[in-house]
Amino acid sequence: MADRGRGSAPRGGMRGGGPIRGGAPRGAQPTMDKPKREAILDLSKYVNERIRVKFTGGREVTGVLKGFDQLLNLVLDDVEENLQLESGNQTRSLGLVVLRGPTITLLSPVDGSKEIANPFLPQEGA
Repeated sequence: MADRGRGSAPRGGMRGGGPIRGGAPRGAQPTMDKPKREAILDLSKYVNERIRVKFTGGREVTGVLKGFDQLLNLVLDDVEENLQLESGNQTRSLGLVVLRGPTITLLSPVDGSKEIANPFLPQEGA
C-alpha cells in the first residue's frame, strides 16, 4: 500500500507510446489515397483585382484581393467599409485586413458588374 502510485506499471495500461484507439500505430498513413478536393471558387483570377465582400450581419467592404485559402479566408488591401447609416451612406478606410471565410455571404468583382432592375418585382402597366 505504501508504494501506491509509484509502481512501474501505470494505471490504465500503456501511456504515451502505445497504439491509439482503433489499433493503428501513431503516425501511420492511411493506405487509401483520397481524391484531392478542388475549390468551388477559383479566386486566383481575382488576385490584385477589386472585389466586394458582404458578411453575415450586413457589413460590406470593397478592396484589392491579395490572397486567400481553401477556407475562403481572404486578405484584402486598400479596404473601404461601406456604412449604411440613417443620415446616408458613408465609407471608412480600413487598409490591409484579413477576412474570415465562414462570415462571408457574398463575393463579387467590382469591375464588370452592373446593377440591374429586379426581375422579380411586378411589372408596371402589366
